Amino acid sequence: VQLQASGGGLAQTGGSLRLSCVASGTFSDLKDMGWYRQAPGKWRESVATITTGHITNYADSVKGRFTISRDDFKNTVWLQMNDLKPEDTAVYYCYARAIGSASLKDPMDDWWGQGTQVTVSS
Repeated sequence: VQLQASGGGLAQTGGSLRLSCVASGTFSDLKDMGWYRQAPGKWRESVATITTGHITNYADSVKGRFTISRDDFKNTVWLQMNDLKPEDTAVYYCYARAIGSASLKDPMDDWWGQGTQVTVSS
């Protein structure tokens, strides 16, 4: 499974960015998708996740500002980030849980994208 993330960049406080992540390659039974982030000197943390039933979960720090969505036909997940704050500055990683082959008999695994930098200036 390859996860290609895009959309990061520089924004001002109060601004917006939209991250996209496309899953490609050989996989099956794609389950949860989401976004994590890691700021310098900090642990990687969950930002937002979305299930196949489109049930979403957000970190308290981004509730009301970020929106996660997905399109299962396009194997794509997005993160719309509004009202950005300097503390949102981090490398954002796309995440997906899927079987990394065409066989449903193989086990589920967690897959990660390469990360995209988001920098919010004050």
